[in-house]
Amino acid sequence: MNHDDIAKEILAAKERIILAYAFNATGKTRLSVAYKDATKTNEGVHTGVYYNAYSEDLFVWQNDPEDSDSTICLDIRKSSLNRFHGALSEDDIRAKLNRYRPGYRFEFIPHDDPEDGIKAVHFFYEEAAADDPSDISKVSIKISRGEERIFIWCFFLALFEVEGWADQQSSHFFIDDPVSSLDDHNIFITASTIFDLIEEHFEKRKLVITTHHLGLFSILADWLNKGEKASKFKKHARICTLSAKNGDLSLESCRNDVFLYHLRLLQVLEQAHAAKDVRAYHFPLLRQVLENVSSFLGVGQFGFVLQQIGISDADAVANIINTLSHKKVYYYESDELSSDSKELFDSVFEKIKAKYNFVLHA
Repeated sequence: MNHDDIAKEILAAKERIILAYAFNATGKTRLSVAYKDATKTNEGVHTGVYYNAYSEDLFVWQNDPEDSDSTICLDIRKSSLNRFHGALSEDDIRAKLNRYRPGYRFEFIPHDDPEDGIKAVHFFYEEAAADDPSDISKVSIKISRGEERIFIWCFFLALFEVEGWADQQSSHFFIDDPVSSLDDHNIFITASTIFDLIEEHFEKRKLVITTHHLGLFSILADWLNKGEKASKFKKHARICTLSAKNGDLSLESCRNDVFLYHLRLLQVLEQAHAAKDVRAYHFPLLRQVLENVSSFLGVGQFGFVLQQIGISDADAVANIINTLSHKKVYYYESDELSSDSKELFDSVFEKIKAKYNFVLHA
């Protein structure tokens, strides 16, 4: 299957809520584009609204490192959405931002023609003059990447409520990874904003949420499956992983899996190991498991874990794993391994399972 096939599968699914986890480079953004194409009317009209990498790319910093006195702004590239900006106020954005408790102020800079919407966003903090506390000046700042992502997400949360856009394109929301560069606390808050959208809209439209962040996925999966309101959503939700194997995509059910990152990696490795289909791209995943275990044990080198599980000459084996991991690091690679490399994988993987007794759902 390809992205178009997966999009059609999601479109045909009876569930109103689709939550999908996927490793990076699996093609979540391409899936959102494929879904947009699959859901257009015969006249080419969009029937739903989207938040994805294209949404984030509409916002670009205006930087001039040689002119520190210039105003630093987050420019908004012109798009078909600009015509809806006139209905947005700064207070609308602040209402969405309040959960995140931002430490900055901001103001809109409009285009000369009001119909063109918002040209840029100016971020600042206020500073009182030393000799006159009533003399307040604005000090321009560039907010962090995480703060920027939060602001853009809240901008779209407010835009979803503008009359004439999301209410007209009311078939679905497709939300792809609004959590890049966020810490765990802000990921939890973002999960709560998405859950609010689910609760408000799932009876009226389909919601598709894709993410590479296992924390966000785990929180939403737990709330939909086991939370206080799970009885309301459970039969309407499909919890799955978007997997790429040898260039072929599939949506795999994972409702009963435990979503901790190292366990997900171990599940992927277990499936490959059981099928005797270990490939080059599995070695970076094996290394990540070893690093996660070493971090949990408070040790900086995963060679320590190799020693703990009974690998002789752990340093030499660590060097081999490093070499194999850095040669091909992407999940979708499918290069064949030599017999020696396969034997090394089998030995390390089997000893990890025997030592730590992980319970895996195949």
